[in-house]
Amino acid sequence: MSLLEPAPSETAAAAPLPERMRPRSLDEVVGQEHLLARGRALREAIEADSWTAAIFWGPPGVGKTTVARLIAETTSCDFTAFSAVLSGIREVRATMEQAAAARLHSRRPTVVFIDEIHRFNKAQQDAFLPRVEAGDIRLIGATTENPSFEVVSPLLSRSSVHVFRALDEEAVDALLLRALEDSERGLAGQGVVVEDAARRLLAVAAAGDARQGLLLLERAVLVARTRPLPEGARRPGGGLPAGLVDEELAREVLGGRAPFHDKSGDRHFDLISALHKSVRNSDADAALYWLARLLDGGEDRLYVARRLVRIASEDVGLADPEALRQALAARDAAHFLGVPEGDLALAQATLYLAAAPKSDSVERALGAVQAALAEGARPPVPLHLRNAPTRLARDLGHGSGYRHAHDQPERTGAMDCLPEELSGRSWYRPAGLGFEREIERRLDWWKRRREQARQREDAEE
Repeated sequence: MSLLEPAPSETAAAAPLPERMRPRSLDEVVGQEHLLARGRALREAIEADSWTAAIFWGPPGVGKTTVARLIAETTSCDFTAFSAVLSGIREVRATMEQAAAARLHSRRPTVVFIDEIHRFNKAQQDAFLPRVEAGDIRLIGATTENPSFEVVSPLLSRSSVHVFRALDEEAVDALLLRALEDSERGLAGQGVVVEDAARRLLAVAAAGDARQGLLLLERAVLVARTRPLPEGARRPGGGLPAGLVDEELAREVLGGRAPFHDKSGDRHFDLISALHKSVRNSDADAALYWLARLLDGGEDRLYVARRLVRIASEDVGLADPEALRQALAARDAAHFLGVPEGDLALAQATLYLAAAPKSDSVERALGAVQAALAEGARPPVPLHLRNAPTRLARDLGHGSGYRHAHDQPERTGAMDCLPEELSGRSWYRPAGLGFEREIERRLDWWKRRREQARQREDAEE
């Protein structure tokens, strides 16, 4: 079926608000400016009709399907949509045969949109490959999961991956306001007044999902039209409204336990920042509290897991190499178990990271090397370290002077592995905590062994 056609039982007026308010142009898409602003690669590819396969990766309700629809509207190709939940290999193969026949007739490929492509198994995903390579189809796969793990490698290697960002509260609030001010497709003609505080509460409760935010707003307006007006209710311009959505009604619509971060409306990024800084400060109770706030607010569990993985390298690092394994295991467990069982794994990793010795030496070392590169420290690779797969390369001196470490008595060579201009430079400085004390001891040992190798070679010469 085409995503451009409404279901037979659903006229435009009767469609849910999110469907009616779908952006009609790329300029109307909110929150994905890094992809769709003029001059960006995806925008240029769409407008030039110069793409072959793409993976849209991001949380629900951020515009993946909408952008796919807009691509279909800006191309002269046929358009077909699959839901990986509902379609099987038979439907996939039949559609591929139709696409091949259509291309023979029109010389144009068919745009194939696959929602939740991560739910297709390997055989189903592989069925698209020959048609992508032949040019019979242009593939758009939408997924909420990391495509590196969920999309087969051959298909992923032929696709450009575009990361759609979660919408912040301001973006969702702007979409709700747009719906309230739109008399053609939105709610402006219904005469219901929605207080700013109530609208912001609904925007926060949507947790970055535009579809959810618009559904909540529509539900609140419908409820308001059936309720007696509170005493003193007035339209901004005077007169009685058809209904009033205040903060109390908004909370009622949300079921009394709204998935928002707290009453004061603190932002998603404030909470994740509080979690990160509490772990960094080794305050286990505070870290657990901020984690619970995030989970209670309906935060994407894999987003939390990604931040824990980042903390494991950024703030614990080599002071406790087990920290990274704990964080990755928590990610896998949260993904495997779902809510609420997987939350225990996230809590376990949070407490482990908070208790672990802390070191940011890995981040500092990488940053120092990157700063050196930015300053122009890019001399050529020394000859003895260069690859020498051919006779010509060897004649040019590639590999000359290389000493295989395993063949040396010290198990390390006397040669310098940095370019001469950078000889003696040191970027990594262990913090001296936890396992990094052992790493520092090992690195000092290897330095002494290299010096012994130099002395031995000097004596032999």
